[in-house]
Amino acid sequence: MSKRHGVKYKIDRRMGENIWGRPKSPANRREYGPGQHGQRRKGKLSDFGVQLRAKQKLKGYYGNISEKQFHKIYVEASRMKGDTSENLIGLLERRLDAVIYRAKFVPTVFAARQFINHGHVKVNGRRVNIASYRCNPGDLIEVREKSRQLVTVLESVQLAERDVPDYVTADHSKMTATFSRVPTLSDVPYPVQMEPNLIVEFYSR
Repeated sequence: MSKRHGVKYKIDRRMGENIWGRPKSPANRREYGPGQHGQRRKGKLSDFGVQLRAKQKLKGYYGNISEKQFHKIYVEASRMKGDTSENLIGLLERRLDAVIYRAKFVPTVFAARQFINHGHVKVNGRRVNIASYRCNPGDLIEVREKSRQLVTVLESVQLAERDVPDYVTADHSKMTATFSRVPTLSDVPYPVQMEPNLIVEFYSR
């Protein structure tokens, strides 16, 4: 269960953007932040502030990952060959909760984490209940047979607000999905602009 499950839309309002692209987001109606000081006039952000906001936005998008876990992923991305910002996105998209969300088996990333924790998901035939489990290209992810008629699942696959990206092949009739490849930043269908390069700058200070 996500720590922020009950107040996830506060992340939207704090960022001033509808980061999940959901029609229910209060950011669609109120551009100012939450709380009694939310309507105060905002000054121009410093370079540090811009970098911090980019980090908070990406962390929030993936279910408000803890700072310790997010920094660990960043360190791993920085040690891999290639561009660190691209590696970071690739590692985040390989998380099982992200793949379940991309396959449209659940309506939100927060719901994906809960769905996995409750044991509704199998990877390559084995039940996995760890949301941060890392998928590899070719992995077969499926909703357990007993869970395929859950209202949440049936409603989610019908959602028109987002499509399944091409690096995940989903079969909603069988409730299975294959993680085809590790995506690049340009492949990921973020509703708002993500700037992982600013996160690299933040941690490189």
